[in-house]
Amino acid sequence: MAGAYKTIPVDRVHAYTRALLEAAGAAPDHAELTAECLVFASLRGVDSHGLQLLTFYLDQLSDGRVDGLGRGRVLSESGACFHFDGENALGQVVSAQCADAAARLARTHGVGLAVARESNHFGAAAFWGQRIARQGMIAVVLCNASPAVAPWQAREARWGTNPICCAVPPPEGSEADDAVWLLDMATTAVAMGKIYKAKLNQEPTIPPGWAMDSEGRPTMSTAAALAGFLMPLGGYKGSGLGMMVEVLTGVLSGGAVSTELGGLRWKDRRFRASQFFLAIDPARFGSRDAFTRRVAYLAGHVKSALAASGYDEVMVAGDPEWRTRQDRLAHGIPMTPGLWNEIAQHAARLGVAVPE
Repeated sequence: MAGAYKTIPVDRVHAYTRALLEAAGAAPDHAELTAECLVFASLRGVDSHGLQLLTFYLDQLSDGRVDGLGRGRVLSESGACFHFDGENALGQVVSAQCADAAARLARTHGVGLAVARESNHFGAAAFWGQRIARQGMIAVVLCNASPAVAPWQAREARWGTNPICCAVPPPEGSEADDAVWLLDMATTAVAMGKIYKAKLNQEPTIPPGWAMDSEGRPTMSTAAALAGFLMPLGGYKGSGLGMMVEVLTGVLSGGAVSTELGGLRWKDRRFRASQFFLAIDPARFGSRDAFTRRVAYLAGHVKSALAASGYDEVMVAGDPEWRTRQDRLAHGIPMTPGLWNEIAQHAARLGVAVPE
């Protein structure tokens, strides 16, 4: 990697991010929510969905590809179902309304499902899973994404990383980060942001199994990966999961599907993402307390397994990110000079002071 990391205190990063988003055209409350979402990902070490995305958000707001003042509108609410049109508002603004609607409906009906179309990038799916979980619900969050993945046996992109998140509520009276399991994964081997991070850090190669070149051959070249496709998670099984997400988001919502989507890095069209937020009330199946205790037991039982050769311990989904969060809360968020300088260039254009 070229250059050393620059570490910035969390509160300073948050304020800087919020100021930049507002200067680029986001309403103050929209800027605050979006900054919170991006900083959340960076705190957890998921840099591909954190501040690494900030310059793309700023470009989209500045050139009008995203409506920084928009809120979207409710298309319908029927029983436990909520249908929303994002009307090209920030993905975080759309997602906050849908996540809260799903949790509200679950309190009434036991389950609540909110589906949005014509949205934008919503950051890390885990942010929305936790937003629902801290309201006492089990959450399942899905999103379709820019076409960057070729279906199994193909060499043309047909869908994106199409993430899947599942979150469980923490014990009653606890903080959201006291939950013991939080799954957030792409249906590809890695998120697209990891390839771009390698480019940003001037790394010519990537690990094996991440991507294919434009002919559908596995590659370790960063440049070839950017010109090619991400590798489906687990081959044809990941390809099946990716299409499942496309069905439950773009198809179900009546929104854009497959190559109809744009993306953060596409300047000739809107993103047009669709999102899916499912909330389940565990109290309908006993009690929230019993559920969280059983999840904690299962997680502990899994982690009690003997570690394989070369490993010191067994972890479950969420463990690495929670550990990173504690470290970064204490010591700050590390950023490469390349990313820091790129954000600073936007700050100069927008008239925002760069923190020391």
